[in-house]
Amino acid sequence: MKIFFCLLTLSVSSFAGVSVSSPAGNSTDSSPVHFVASSTTSCSSGVSSMGIYTAPYVLAYKVSGASLNTYLTLGAGTYNTVIQEWDKCGGSSKTAVTITVSGTTTVPASSHVFLVMEENHSYSSVIGSSSMPYLNSLASKYGLATQYYANTHPSIGNYFMLTAGQIISNDDSLCTTLTQDNVVRHLLTAGKTWKSYAENLPSAGYTGCSFYPYVKKHNPLAYFSDVANSSEKYNLVPFSKFSSDLANHTLPQYSFIVPNLLHDAHDGTLSAADSWLKSNIAPLIASPTFQKDGILMIVFDESVDSDTQHGGGHVTAIVVGPHILGGHKSSALYQHQNTLKTLMKALGLTSFPGAAGSASSMSDFF
Repeated sequence: MKIFFCLLTLSVSSFAGVSVSSPAGNSTDSSPVHFVASSTTSCSSGVSSMGIYTAPYVLAYKVSGASLNTYLTLGAGTYNTVIQEWDKCGGSSKTAVTITVSGTTTVPASSHVFLVMEENHSYSSVIGSSSMPYLNSLASKYGLATQYYANTHPSIGNYFMLTAGQIISNDDSLCTTLTQDNVVRHLLTAGKTWKSYAENLPSAGYTGCSFYPYVKKHNPLAYFSDVANSSEKYNLVPFSKFSSDLANHTLPQYSFIVPNLLHDAHDGTLSAADSWLKSNIAPLIASPTFQKDGILMIVFDESVDSDTQHGGGHVTAIVVGPHILGGHKSSALYQHQNTLKTLMKALGLTSFPGAAGSASSMSDFF
C-alpha cells in the first residue's frame, strides 16, 4: 500500500514549532501509520501536550509532553492531518501532513484463537502495575489496545457482547437458557471446533449457576441453547483439561478461557491473576501449536463501576501471537464487539452475530 505525503509547516518560528520525523515525505507505508514528532516553544514553562488531528476538530490522539510516538489506524482515503503542540503559556504551533492511504491491513488466518477473561479493573490500575509483571511483559512484547472500552456494567452484559455481539442482559444473577444468535452457532455452521475451558467447572457439560469459585455469569457460552440443549454442552469443560489438550495437540480452533473468581482478579488480587496467567498461559504461548499462527487476546470485562466511558469504562486488552506487530500500541477505539469480530475473522468466518457484523476487526495489530 502506498502513502504519499506533502508536508506544510504552520505557525513555526525559530523558537516554536512541530518537527515531524514520521511519516516522511514521499514514503511508502501501510496502515497503521506511524507518527513520530517533537516540539519546541518559546514559552518559558515549556510544552504541555501534543496531539494529532485526522480531520478538522477530530483529535485522534493526544499525549502530555513535547514528543509523541504512536500508530494510527486509518482506512483508505486522503487525510489532512495536523500535528499540534500546546504550550503552558496558552500558545500553540502545528504542522500539517496530508496523507493518502490506499487499502488497509487484514487479520491473518489462524488455526487456533484464544480469549482469556479478566475482571473488574481499570486500564490505569493494570498497565504499569507492579502487581502484574507478566501481563505487562506481554503488553510490551506484543500488542496493547490503549483505547479499549467495555460496553456496560456489570460483568454479564460484557460477556454476552464478547460472544453474541449484544448485551442481552445486565442481570448478573441470570441463569436461564438463551436463544439469541451467538459465536457457537456461527462456528458450527462453518465447521469449526470450540471449547470453553472454565476453572473449577464441576464437570463437563455443567450448566448450573454456580459452584464457587466458578460462576456461570463468567462462562457465557453455557447460556446459549445451541450449547445447553445439545451435546455441544460437553464442550464446556474444566480448565484442568486445557494442559492435556495442549500436550496432545487436540485444542479446538476457538477457545474461551475462564479463570475462577480467585484467579481473574474478581475476588482475588491482581498479583494472583498475574501468577495464574504466567503458570497457565505462558506454556500455551511457547507451544509449537501457538507459535505457528495462534492469536490470543487477554481482555478485562469491565472497569471499576465509577468509570462509565463508552458504557463500561477503560480496560486493558492485549493481543498476543507470532504475527503481531511487536510492541504495537493501538490508539484506535475498540470494544468487545471488535474482539469478537477479530477472532472470528481469524478463523475464516464470514458471518457474525449482533454488533460484530458491523464492527471493524483489530487489524492494525498485524
